[in-house]
Order: sequence, then C-alpha cells, then structure tokens
Amino acid sequence: MTTIGTRLFTMFRGRLIGRDADGRAYYEDRRPRVPNRRIRRWVIYRPGEDPSSVPAEWWNWLHNADAEPLPPTARQPWQLPFQPNLTGEPGGYRPPGSDYNGGRRPTSTGDYEAWTPDS
Repeated sequence: MTTIGTRLFTMFRGRLIGRDADGRAYYEDRRPRVPNRRIRRWVIYRPGEDPSSVPAEWWNWLHNADAEPLPPTARQPWQLPFQPNLTGEPGGYRPPGSDYNGGRRPTSTGDYEAWTPDS
C-alpha cells in the first residue's frame, strides 16, 4: 500500500512510464533535479506485495541499468514467472531430515569413509 505522502509525491513529481502484466505502476521524475545524475524511479506495488515481485522486464529499468524498460515480447521461453520466496512458510522447501519432516535423516549408503590424521 502507498501512503498519502507517496501518492502526493507521485501525483506532483511522477510521470507514468507504464504498467506490467500484474498491474504495478512504474514512475520516474518529470524533471531530474541535478543534471548528469540518475533519474529517480519508483514503483507502486499492489497491496501485500514485496519488492521481489518486480518482473525481469522492469528490474533493470527501475535500477537505472537500462534507459527504457524491456518490452514483454523480449521475455525468453526459459524465463519462469515470478514465485514468491516461501522460506519459513508451509510451502517452503524442507529437505529430508528436516524437523518439519519428522526429523529422521535417511541412512547412509556406506560410500563415506571417515578421514583420520594417521592414514
């Protein structure tokens, strides 16, 4: 959620550049304050989102690495859609032997040989 200050700042200082497929709005300063400095850019998130949800097409533009955002058609077939980090939540990865999975590790296969300093 945006605060009233962010809304006012965006209304008076921001220029809408575009929206992504999920509805986030991306803005930049209408007039850069100091010449030869980075342009201030920001995003208005949907309620309950975190910054890791910014898609790859907009990430470089948002961090001033590209002058223009990438078009959605530039997305490669191997690029997966965004998935939130589920660490610490019920859907997170829990390896075998985790306390959440009963706490029992699989038995060793016998291919491990311990090192001793005398050998």
